[in-house]
Amino acid sequence: MSKSVVLAEKPSVARDIARVLGCHKKGNGFLEGTQYIVTWALGHLVTHADPEQYDNSFKEWKLEDLPILPQPFKLVPIKQTMKQFNAVKAQLNRTDVNEIIIATDAGREGELVARWILEKAKSRKPVKRLWISSVTDQAILKGFRELKDGRAYEHLYEAAVARAEADWVVGINATRALTVKYNAQLSTGRVQTPTLAIIATREKQIRDFISKPFYGLQAITQEATYTWSFGLNNQTSNFNKEQVDQVLQKLDANKVGKISSIQTTPKKQPAPPLFDLTELQKEGHRLFGWSAKETLSTLQGLYERHKIVTYPRTDSKHLTSDMKSTLIDRVKAVDLQPYRAATNSILRSSNIQPQKGVIDDARVSDHHAIIPTEQSPNMQDLSDKERKLYDMIVKRFLAVFLPPHAYDQTVITLEVSGEKFTAKGKTVRDQGWKTVYQDKDSDSESTLPPVEKGQTIDIRAITMTQGETKPPARFNEGTLLAAMENPSAFMAGESKDIIKTAVETGGLGTVATRADVIEKLFNSFVMEKKGKDIYTTSKGRQLLELVPEDLKSPSLTGEWEQRLTKIAKGTMKKDQFMKDMVMFSKKVVTQIKQSDQKYKHDNITGKACPTCGKGLLEVNGKRGKMLVCQDRECGYKKSVSMQTNARCPVCHKKLEMRGEGDGKIFVCSCGHREKLSAFEKRRETSGGGKVNKKDVQKFLKQQDEPQNTAMAEALKKLMNKE
Repeated sequence: MSKSVVLAEKPSVARDIARVLGCHKKGNGFLEGTQYIVTWALGHLVTHADPEQYDNSFKEWKLEDLPILPQPFKLVPIKQTMKQFNAVKAQLNRTDVNEIIIATDAGREGELVARWILEKAKSRKPVKRLWISSVTDQAILKGFRELKDGRAYEHLYEAAVARAEADWVVGINATRALTVKYNAQLSTGRVQTPTLAIIATREKQIRDFISKPFYGLQAITQEATYTWSFGLNNQTSNFNKEQVDQVLQKLDANKVGKISSIQTTPKKQPAPPLFDLTELQKEGHRLFGWSAKETLSTLQGLYERHKIVTYPRTDSKHLTSDMKSTLIDRVKAVDLQPYRAATNSILRSSNIQPQKGVIDDARVSDHHAIIPTEQSPNMQDLSDKERKLYDMIVKRFLAVFLPPHAYDQTVITLEVSGEKFTAKGKTVRDQGWKTVYQDKDSDSESTLPPVEKGQTIDIRAITMTQGETKPPARFNEGTLLAAMENPSAFMAGESKDIIKTAVETGGLGTVATRADVIEKLFNSFVMEKKGKDIYTTSKGRQLLELVPEDLKSPSLTGEWEQRLTKIAKGTMKKDQFMKDMVMFSKKVVTQIKQSDQKYKHDNITGKACPTCGKGLLEVNGKRGKMLVCQDRECGYKKSVSMQTNARCPVCHKKLEMRGEGDGKIFVCSCGHREKLSAFEKRRETSGGGKVNKKDVQKFLKQQDEPQNTAMAEALKKLMNKE
């Protein structure tokens, strides 16, 4: 009997598919049943060859070899996962297999993962596609009943290949050219460098900002404070102090005002839209300070392991019309505390429909918004972070089924000698969707005085108010994600022109790649965090000076993404796109070669590299300081300090570990310093001399490299003593 090979992207998804399809026989890298053989990748198993794999002479980085332009590109198995590639290849090429079913993630990169494996394995068998948005048993069964013809996704594959080849041609050549030219580890790319440029532009806006004072007036009565408004647009602040002084002098002797109008306007506020990935990452940072990467990895666990949310890497905030029949089951799946009041209200309705605009086929591309699946969660199985993230998704989902938040907006106008002063109040008529959040509107009770039109009011005083304009805020990970999605919303002034094209053609990167781009910028030390705010480093600022203008322009990246979208839709040819990318790469390399600029290491220390003797640089990693050799070919690096989860006994902030050997010391930003030996003694004596092993294990799991940290070693000693 002929069989079908099902190729999943990860082992966890493969196991779920195999269980649903009845594939219980275990093999080397696969699970087999009577009709299907389920195997898996480990993410990418195949990738583009490095330059030296085309020609060994490229192993040494030399300017004269650039640009390197493979024709054709060569695919190679990734060395670390070669064993699994061979296992997959063996199943694909079995004589009893007559069909391949691609079950990798339903998107551009998922298509690339599978197709590159098929190409490298030289498989020419017919292909079908499993395209699902959740990995519940119900979704898997439905997906296999509705398998698509693999040929329908050829254009998507072409777009994925075009993206990969463009990144290689531009990234490899520009990075090698910059690194060799300036003997410094300078990495650049089509998304990461424009993102860095946006941060630098914001910093310039802050540096160039000149604060301006502004003024206003307030009329204070026994029961309320009224704010002066003037002009056609009812402005409340004025930059001309003399004009405000004149009005104040005119009103100074007035002790009575008259209520000239009371306007009450009924208003309705719809629920916020459903989450796409970027919006969820922004909200995760706003509420909990999570990085984009943290949110995505937690979300991936809810999707793959727990199967309680739909596909994570989506750029849509809408649902498709064919999902209407599943909505009631999704509401029932979350019919548990603390959502029961909302679910009961929804389920009592005779017609369960979300608010207008939620269902919109035209605004869904590959995947719909992130919502709960029809599978109820076991809340006890979720980590604290998973519970918080799931809670965000469920509440946003339930909110769109509830009535709008309804309130009355009241504006009272007080006239004093021809000048208008207003007071505003809000009275909630129906909490509506806000009941999901159990968060009563802070303005729900009107604070306005009970007055009538024409009534005279005694004025206790009229005072001048003053403030200053503030510069735009620095980026944090949440606002940076928003800027990558829509740069124009965050840029102004001289940067507006370079952003314009990006807005017209698309943002920087995709929802699936933005978290990795931000992480890469931190790891290459071109930007750093101070608190939650993001700053460019000296290395980052110099990189932007050295990089050709086109390579750091958001408009270029936006244009590329738009063209990749056209390739995916079949309205543009990949060959034309790559021809332009090759020309661009040649231009960039020529500009770098001809540049007469210099790169200066301004973070050099007085210490010599133990390997090559050259000066060591001090760099700020995302979780501590490191010493790195200034010679990129040497590659020596050493951690000198790191952030720990140990808390300061004075201010309770996280302590930083510095030093080596017996000189290890904990340091806090408040000034507290504590030797490791003193820290160990304090931990031994705290809590009656007991150390909670569960807390210790939790701490060790949270460390990036627990086996190498002094903090972890200290805690291990304490645990062993117990």
